Amino acid sequence: MTYVNMKEKNGEHPFGDTGQLISLGVFVVVWIGDSFFLRQSTFLSNYVPLYVRPVILGLALITAVYLFRSGHVVVSHEQRPNSVVTTGAFRYVRHPLYLASVLTYLGLTVSTLSLFSLAILVGIFIFHNYIASYEEGLLEAKFGEEYREYKKKTGKWIPKIGKN
Repeated sequence: MTYVNMKEKNGEHPFGDTGQLISLGVFVVVWIGDSFFLRQSTFLSNYVPLYVRPVILGLALITAVYLFRSGHVVVSHEQRPNSVVTTGAFRYVRHPLYLASVLTYLGLTVSTLSLFSLAILVGIFIFHNYIASYEEGLLEAKFGEEYREYKKKTGKWIPKIGKN
């Protein structure tokens, strides 16, 4: 069995973990470098009061922690769930772990208003959306109509109000 087949068996993109680690590294280097040393793209921080930015960061991190803790159920067990998970954060969005990552990056970006970090975040979101779509194909193949019905009721990134 090859590495790709083992990862697909678990419902993950074969390069998802590696891509996420690379994304994290690039984001941290750009965010720290621009926000605290170079300050080449943080001019918007002159226009947004300092007391607003930590509040947004805090809300993003609180939401991210909830999504991560609640969504981690699908990766924390020896054996993956044998049905579509529709409880916890999965009741609201189909990819709570990826959304938790994106919200963390967004909170950090807003905290310093680094436009370079925002550009990296856009790339990270595109990557997360790509691997999420790939994994949804695997989940549809595995769970069929059950997953398609779940997709109709649950937003990929933004909760569908009134559908749950």
